[in-house]
Amino acid sequence: MHNSSRRMRTEDIRSERRIQKNRIRRQHEMRKNFLIFIMTVGLIVTCSINLNGFRANAKDDSTETSYKYYKSIFVDNGDTLWSIAEEYMDAEHYDSAGDYIREVKHMNSLLDDEIHYGQYLVVPYYDNEYIG
Repeated sequence: MHNSSRRMRTEDIRSERRIQKNRIRRQHEMRKNFLIFIMTVGLIVTCSINLNGFRANAKDDSTETSYKYYKSIFVDNGDTLWSIAEEYMDAEHYDSAGDYIREVKHMNSLLDDEIHYGQYLVVPYYDNEYIG
């Protein structure tokens, strides 16, 4: 019986060691999985913040996108460069009506502010729609 009990003890000791090694291995595995989980959550949060930032910038840029066009207009009685500027100029692209009028005068080779009934002028304007 002495031999059998010694063998049982040896097997018990081996079994205890195996159980302890497995416990340590599982703890290491759990720590590793926890760190992977934390890093994944951090990566997802970082990507979400960056993606939302890019989207916000894209939306801001898309609302500001406008295209410059030109059209020929007929000068009616009572039209002035100032009244034309009021109709076609937008403050987003010109600092003042004077800037717009200077561009119209340059485009139409006008030497002064005088325009006449029946005359045609090319004027710039901006639109958010692309006309291709």
